[in-house]
Amino acid sequence: MKKILLGAVASLTLSACDLDYFPNDSMTSDQMAGNPSSTEYSTDGNYSMFKDVLEYKGSEYSGSTYVRYFFQMSEFRGDNVCLANKTEDPLYNEICYNDLETDLPTSYFWWCAYHIIYGANAVIESQPEGASDEGDRMLGENYFLRAICHLHLSMLYSRPYTFGRDNMGVVLRTSTDTPATERSTVGAVYDQIRDDLVKAAGLLKDKARRGDAGYVSYDAAMGLLSRVYLYRGEDDKVIETVNGLLGGASAESKLDPDYARYFENALSSPETLWAVAHEDYEDRGRESVGSMYWTPDQRGVGGWAEMYYSDPLIALYERHPEDIRFTAYCERLNPDETGQLQVRWAVASEGTDFRVNQLYDCFRDDNGYYYEENGSRHYLQAEQEYGRTQFYVTVGGEKTRAYVDVKTESFNTCPAFMCKKFASPTNAAHPLLSSPVMLRWGEVILNRAEAYAKTGNEQGALDDVNALRRRAGLPEEALYTLDNYREAGYSSVLDVVLDERRLELCFEGQRAFDVFRNGRSLDRRFAGVQPWEVVDCDDPRILYRIPYDEISVSGIPQND
Repeated sequence: MKKILLGAVASLTLSACDLDYFPNDSMTSDQMAGNPSSTEYSTDGNYSMFKDVLEYKGSEYSGSTYVRYFFQMSEFRGDNVCLANKTEDPLYNEICYNDLETDLPTSYFWWCAYHIIYGANAVIESQPEGASDEGDRMLGENYFLRAICHLHLSMLYSRPYTFGRDNMGVVLRTSTDTPATERSTVGAVYDQIRDDLVKAAGLLKDKARRGDAGYVSYDAAMGLLSRVYLYRGEDDKVIETVNGLLGGASAESKLDPDYARYFENALSSPETLWAVAHEDYEDRGRESVGSMYWTPDQRGVGGWAEMYYSDPLIALYERHPEDIRFTAYCERLNPDETGQLQVRWAVASEGTDFRVNQLYDCFRDDNGYYYEENGSRHYLQAEQEYGRTQFYVTVGGEKTRAYVDVKTESFNTCPAFMCKKFASPTNAAHPLLSSPVMLRWGEVILNRAEAYAKTGNEQGALDDVNALRRRAGLPEEALYTLDNYREAGYSSVLDVVLDERRLELCFEGQRAFDVFRNGRSLDRRFAGVQPWEVVDCDDPRILYRIPYDEISVSGIPQND
């Protein structure tokens, strides 16, 4: 009899509120049914597994958490991030589309996701529906947790739903009884995710959330359902779901007006539908999500700060540099500016397979910007794109994008533009700590915008996009209309929406999936250690490898 290795029962000690409590997955459903208070206790344990460092294969690694690996594995596949230097960390394999079936992030995430699913199933089996409002609340929360884990697994280990329902999906677990292990179809998994969220919403409706945004609610279930419908290509249902959730309210009314402090205050913000809650005592320093992107110490001590904004993302923001999403969350490491301009473009690094920036001091005269080489002036090619001047040089006979900015004293291989979305800069004791946002109204509004664009309601799509742009502090002339979006360089309203999703949701784990599920290619030809390539949506590498431990025990097929 085969069982899924990573869903097996293990004795764990989970911690919350500085207390050790009985591990939820060592309790049977019958035990929980006989002790109603244990249902809430066990549900809190399921939440905790998203953030806690769990013992895995006999040891604990302080960086191994569900939430950290999810944001790494999802975001590093995209074109928002730049890793400036080669590293021994497995994240190097993730960003290069060269992950191994033995890599710790891939293995731990798979194991932990099914561990949470097992815990959710144990609660669902123990609690009779309709026995009490509180019991139904616990049921609804666990249906949501089971759904989002299956969704994350599907996003990372299987092809998008829009590529076909019959493609091989992940292992579907709806019971603690696991007599056999096999990979379900993508369609079957997404059907279950949808059904679980509909069930969760029904159980949570008209019930107040039992705490801050670290707990899920009816709105969270419906918000995630809007994403699932979008991923399924059911655009009319996206629109219906979001409209119903708004209940006549405007999109603007659901957005936090203080966006510059939103992520730091995510747990208390009404925009947050669900975040993985962290408290001050849980600060993990360099092993936090925020440490990947930002360091509070300009000498480089504190966070690792190895992952930076990519040049294309910076260029997209610089169309409107006053954008609060840019000014509030992008910070340049070691901003010891010299006052001298520089021009840079990506060139192959000798003896390696990645690109670094070719750098020259940059000057300007009446003829434009130029750099000097061998006593000669070389003028940059200037073109107007999206209302701004873009620069190009010719390298090896090919037109190459060039960037003009202020020269700094260090970090010249790739400009170190750091992201502060996962940090708390005003928290002196724990500046790298945050409660990472998994689901928020900003995304839900953009889900509807994309659905509007695909169903022909272009004005509705632009209205939703503009709600986000107004919140970002952009002036009226930076808002899109049916008359001006083509002047801004877009061929369709859908292109506008996808770029706005990139601006609004960058580093939140959605970009690569947004590109691929829409049948598009991902252009990663910018400076960094990632291969210089365009990744097609049908490239088999976009799927993570199923962990070796799983395949060796259960025998399910690998992603090839």
